Amino acid sequence: MEIFLALGHVFWQIARMTLFISLGLFVANMIEALNWSHHLAALARPLIRIGHLSTATGASFSLAFFSGVSSNTMLSEAYERGEMSHLELVLANLLNSLPRFFLHLPTVFFLTVPFIHMGALIYVGLTFSVAIIQTIIVVLAGRLLLPPCDTEIATVDRSKRTTFKEALIKSGKRLKKKIFHVFLVMAPIYLIFFALGQFGFFQSLNDFLANNVWFLSWLKPEALGIIVLHITTEFSAGLAAASALLADNSLSVKEVVLALLIGNILAAPIRAVRHQFPYYTGIYSPKLALELVSITQFTRAGCIVLITLFYFFFG
Repeated sequence: MEIFLALGHVFWQIARMTLFISLGLFVANMIEALNWSHHLAALARPLIRIGHLSTATGASFSLAFFSGVSSNTMLSEAYERGEMSHLELVLANLLNSLPRFFLHLPTVFFLTVPFIHMGALIYVGLTFSVAIIQTIIVVLAGRLLLPPCDTEIATVDRSKRTTFKEALIKSGKRLKKKIFHVFLVMAPIYLIFFALGQFGFFQSLNDFLANNVWFLSWLKPEALGIIVLHITTEFSAGLAAASALLADNSLSVKEVVLALLIGNILAAPIRAVRHQFPYYTGIYSPKLALELVSITQFTRAGCIVLITLFYFFFG
């Protein structure tokens, strides 16, 4: 019975991911068919111009405030059409960390406030600083490494005007052509990662990290408990522990925030490989998906380390 329930859960998750990726593909194709990408890109004009980035990157950045799947799909489509280089694809994916932050901000903020109160403002503010630093790094890297983009963002090619009906037909055809490939690649990878989870691979990895935090010996044992919970269970478990420790004055607000930031650094890569990578393989090739997820996590971790050190010494 348990096997059938597990299989049912797996197929439901695959169907759910396929549905959302299909919607993302359809929305991205509709935007491209109706030539709305120029209007979306205009919203991010200052960043795009300074960073020598293309219209597709600007449109993806604006769309990422509403849908991460559609935003990534737009990047994938533009890359496949040769409208952006491999380097710009990497930078564009990193640039979308800022809208991704705002997309998840309400959930994170209203989850942390009841547990750690004023500490939530500090934690959210510091993670926002991480997104800002990463955005600045990407824009500067684009400025230095990419050639100037000669496409005017605000202009729209009137010769490419398409009716809504024509855009629907065109998007439907492109979706039908690609969705089978998406399912064929994503489903086996999801099944592999699900099997790894069932055999305890990720739990063993979590336990290894939790039991080998000697480099955090400068923290109080209570703070280490928050980090271990953050790694081995969920973010909310670490928050619950932090709330209790704050209530009995075992830890200060600063110590709790530092513990949450360090837990974020250690836990995020595992969760990204377990959850983000399978979904990325439905949009990009497996090799490219692994590369994008790895670079994103490495860059993000570096920025969080920088902010954590700043807060430790000057907070």
